[in-house]
Amino acid sequence: MTAAARMMRQTKMMILLSLNAVAVIIVGVMIFSAINLNGGLEFKVTNERTDVVSGNLEEVGLVMPGMDELQPPPVSVNIGGGGTTTLPGGNTSSNGSNNYVTGSDMESSGGMSNDTVGRGELWAETAITMYQTADFDICVASGLGNLGEWYLQSSNPAVISKFYNASRTWLGYTADRCRYPVIAGTGTTVITGGTYDGARYDKITVTVIAPPVEQWKRDVLALVNQERAKNGLSALAWGTTCEGAANTRAREIMTNYSHTRPNGSSWSTTCPIPQTGGKSGENLNAGNAAVSPRTVVASWMNSPDHRKNILDPDFKYLSVGFVFDPNTEHKAYWSQYFTTY
Repeated sequence: MTAAARMMRQTKMMILLSLNAVAVIIVGVMIFSAINLNGGLEFKVTNERTDVVSGNLEEVGLVMPGMDELQPPPVSVNIGGGGTTTLPGGNTSSNGSNNYVTGSDMESSGGMSNDTVGRGELWAETAITMYQTADFDICVASGLGNLGEWYLQSSNPAVISKFYNASRTWLGYTADRCRYPVIAGTGTTVITGGTYDGARYDKITVTVIAPPVEQWKRDVLALVNQERAKNGLSALAWGTTCEGAANTRAREIMTNYSHTRPNGSSWSTTCPIPQTGGKSGENLNAGNAAVSPRTVVASWMNSPDHRKNILDPDFKYLSVGFVFDPNTEHKAYWSQYFTTY
């Protein structure tokens, strides 16, 4: 090969190498620009699933507490008939009798009373009792509505400090008749209500009492068994084996709302499955969807995963944990511990 030919060949190779280098630089610039434009490329490692218990039961998701008291997760409550609730002191109420109105009455009737009121009045009752969980809104008589601007005042802000200018529609109330009370503590207060045009003016005495923790746990079991009966399933018995575990889990979700315990272990470590075998499941709930046994069970039944636990034909026992602390973020905390042992 002549010297001229060798020089020509070397020149071609240099040109090709230069073009390749330019291409590499262009691609590099494009990648760098894409990274900058998209805020950086982020790579995530997905861990293996760890939510399987005893091989065939998954830990279900949570019913998350509302981030804002007036904007909790929507819960459809559709409860027919009038329930009867035993109040402290032996008094009972069913659909407003004995001058008491309970959460179950409110949820079934959608108001504090179906009675008519006198001209210029708002309430048929002169006194009502409600739980500290704010288990229902304060509503005018069921025949009233579209009152326009109306007001409520509390004589004792240490019991009911104020009212939201709204109602909890997810519990079936309407803002034209009901107001959501902000409960500050137990005791008695006189609520004065009226319309700004002066057409209606009335007073009602409201007594706020602490929720009956142990009774409400048993009420949840009864309501769960009602749901199972509707679906042709046998009733669950009260679970004594994991009763302490259910109470522990209700306390733990006050600070760590998760199926993972504060120490990093699984919820199932509170009441382990025996070596002989078995099955367990957990439901959790907190906040405004958990203000009474009826509302908490209704919210679980409206969640497919939680409903699956309640209607699981394999389970035989249910332990319920409940903690109410008005000084915490979500106030009401519930746990259900289902087992076959």
